[in-house]
Amino acid sequence: MIKAETAPSPLQGRGQEGLANPAKPGIGARMAANGTRDAIPLYHQIYLALRDEILSGERSFGAAVPTEQELGAIHGVSRITARRALDELAQHGLVERKRRVGTRVAFKAPAAPIEEHIDQAVESLIAFGRGTQVRVIEFGEVAASASVAKRLGIGAGAPVVRALRIRLADDAPLGAIESFVPSEIGAAITREALTTQALLELIRAAGHAIGAGSQIISAVPADPALAALLETEARAAIIRVDRVVRDEGGLPLLFTSARYRGDRYRLSLDLHGGGQHAIAAAISSAE
Repeated sequence: MIKAETAPSPLQGRGQEGLANPAKPGIGARMAANGTRDAIPLYHQIYLALRDEILSGERSFGAAVPTEQELGAIHGVSRITARRALDELAQHGLVERKRRVGTRVAFKAPAAPIEEHIDQAVESLIAFGRGTQVRVIEFGEVAASASVAKRLGIGAGAPVVRALRIRLADDAPLGAIESFVPSEIGAAITREALTTQALLELIRAAGHAIGAGSQIISAVPADPALAALLETEARAAIIRVDRVVRDEGGLPLLFTSARYRGDRYRLSLDLHGGGQHAIAAAISSAE
């Protein structure tokens, strides 16, 4: 049995900040807008962002990485800063840089899939949601990015409904959950409904039977924006959960990328003989 658990927050009671617009500015622009000098160098922040994308599978093996010029334009930094970020990725074996070819992802995730029963998994996720509180930060229709479109099996730029929620336990942030559904499914989902019901419940209530899903769990460091949202420190340990849910015909219904505080969220796995695994989620205090 897999259980998701929370531990008491050492930062409980502090104020909360929201994320910027989904089309958020680059790292350099965000630092200038904040009027503060972050403790993490710009090149390392860009490295961390790209490393997160690579380790999570968002940039898969062999995929192209933005050039120095492109990174400079995206994040509002110099080519020298962008080059240092790419060099750091290469030093850690995450990318391979070649002249006239560019920079490509060299990392292959050693993922070993574990089979679970989808009905048990869905019920466990819904139960987990009922045991926490939710605050909807952003909700609306946006154009799908290339990575979101790939996961939902649609064209880049196609309309999707995006929801950014903060899940809380004991009135303190537990995780930030960003979800995307195709626009035809999202039409049945409202901001108000998301404050009281799990997104999976709303999808099923709209007449879509859930038939399968896939999930990748990884560990990443918190960038400054996520750290502020979750009321933790930059570089703090974050558990990232990327999940795609499909209908009985195999069509994607939902893509969710959740980032949970490592000091408040735990996963425990009960193993049984015969290759059978039961999945469930529960909220409890850490020992």
